[in-house]
Amino acid sequence: MKLDWKTCFRACISLFVLYLFVYYWEGVSNLLGSFVSALAPLLLGLVVAYVLNILMSFYEAYYFPKRREPWVAKSRTAVCLVAALVTLLAIIALVIGLVVPELVSCVKLLLNEVEPALEHLLRSQWAAQLVPADILQKLNALNWSEGLDKAVKVLIPGLGNAAGAVFNTVSSVISSTVNLFLGIIFAIYLLLDRDHLRRQGRRLLDGYLPASVNGKLTHCLRVLNECMHKFIVGQCAEALILGGLCILGMTVFRFPYAMMISTLIGFTALIPIAGAYIGAGVGAVMILTQSPVKALLFLLFIVVLQQLEGNLIYPKVVGNSIGLPALWVLAAITVGGSLMGITGMLLGVPLAAALYRLLREDLERRETQK
Repeated sequence: MKLDWKTCFRACISLFVLYLFVYYWEGVSNLLGSFVSALAPLLLGLVVAYVLNILMSFYEAYYFPKRREPWVAKSRTAVCLVAALVTLLAIIALVIGLVVPELVSCVKLLLNEVEPALEHLLRSQWAAQLVPADILQKLNALNWSEGLDKAVKVLIPGLGNAAGAVFNTVSSVISSTVNLFLGIIFAIYLLLDRDHLRRQGRRLLDGYLPASVNGKLTHCLRVLNECMHKFIVGQCAEALILGGLCILGMTVFRFPYAMMISTLIGFTALIPIAGAYIGAGVGAVMILTQSPVKALLFLLFIVVLQQLEGNLIYPKVVGNSIGLPALWVLAAITVGGSLMGITGMLLGVPLAAALYRLLREDLERRETQK
């Protein structure tokens, strides 16, 4: 490699910029955080647009596929976009309609049962053996209803001190709602103009990148898109399978709220591996209002079902759909979850699948050239 003054100058500039990034990292990270926050509606819109595009592609395959009239071509995007939006909103409304009312009623029932449960516990033989007699007598003499009312009255003045926290929470909720609304609007515009944007992207790549770099970059993006598309479809299929197995098992073992809890578990199972446990926790609280024993048995049932699903069904369904072996599916979820939490779990599998496929293609190409 020939060292001239231009190469040395570029190396010095690169080292100086790297030094500034390291020395002023706190300010740089704050600046990057503000920039990402400003882009939050657009990033959210890209995510919504990508999910809606999968549904649009499904409807486009059945929207007069053999017709070539101009009105079909002009209306296809708008009609399929409306159908995709209605489908997504219907799924969300169905889940909320099945889960939220029953959850609210169960929480109210659970709160109403607190006082009788405490009184029953204090009168039990188990409490008499473990708690000293004088303390137990004082506890039995307490008026729990009056005590709960006093506790509420004591807590109410403290709520005034939390006004700032409440205001911040309300502001955060409003900001998130506005970002979601702007993201949906941005996603709609993206999908309505997606063909034109695709052509513009190709022109930019063709105009500013060498042909070899352009071809490799286009291929990498195509592989990543295919892996992400298949992962989302496979994840939805796996959630349906888990929800079906859950409702079957809950019906066989006669657990209450079978349909509603299975719907919740199937919806939360969209989060890889760990999502079903979130729904199971809520379901256990709801079953607790009917029978504590059944709540414990339900948790045991979910643990066994989740182990079966996580180690056998999930790697096969999702792994086969994206061409990633089961071992690497579990590895991608573990590493992604450790680095970025739920977001890392969602992105780890398709990213690992894309890298696995690109490495396999490059290795096969090198072996054929020997």
